[in-house]
Amino acid sequence: MSRRVAPPESEGAAGTTRLPEWLETLLSTRFFLACGAHPASPRNECNMFCLDCPSPSPPFCYYCRSHRHQSHRVIQIRRSSYHDVVRVTEVEDVLDISGVQTYVINSAKVLFLNERPQPRGAGAAAGKAAASPYNCQICARALLDPFRFCSLGCKLVDTKTGGRGATVQPGDATNDDAAAAGGSSKNGGARPQGRRRKGIPQRAPFGS
Repeated sequence: MSRRVAPPESEGAAGTTRLPEWLETLLSTRFFLACGAHPASPRNECNMFCLDCPSPSPPFCYYCRSHRHQSHRVIQIRRSSYHDVVRVTEVEDVLDISGVQTYVINSAKVLFLNERPQPRGAGAAAGKAAASPYNCQICARALLDPFRFCSLGCKLVDTKTGGRGATVQPGDATNDDAAAAGGSSKNGGARPQGRRRKGIPQRAPFGS
């Protein structure tokens, strides 16, 4: 049986990018739940996604792939810091990933599927975010390199809105982080630290 192969993306009549039918389903799917068909198997987490099955296509496990998706294009979802990622080598031929920040995890280049919370507070991550000159054009998350988006989800927002999907201007979301790390406000005045001392310290009396 021949395998159906579709181009990753195509241009519509108005010049807008046409997205793959499966992309929104992929980004909204919850992965790593136990497979109901193989509850007692050791590798039963549903971390596989089929690109050839009709959308919406539910995730499935390693054993389901062997039985029902042998001739299909399948990508495997992985985890990094409790967030879903996919390897670049598995999607670069079926999806336009240009402009999306890539990371190297376990010697493999990966992309995050969806937007992640901004690092806040006075820790090392917040300090790096405040100092970064690059930001996601949709969520303003600090980026490591001069990319436009932090995830496939943010690029999807930009594509669907024709480049008008930015809800936060680059740099705005990191102002609080910079202040928490000891930075200054827009007016040049120093902001107070996030945690204040309770009461006035009292010196213990000297013993006689």
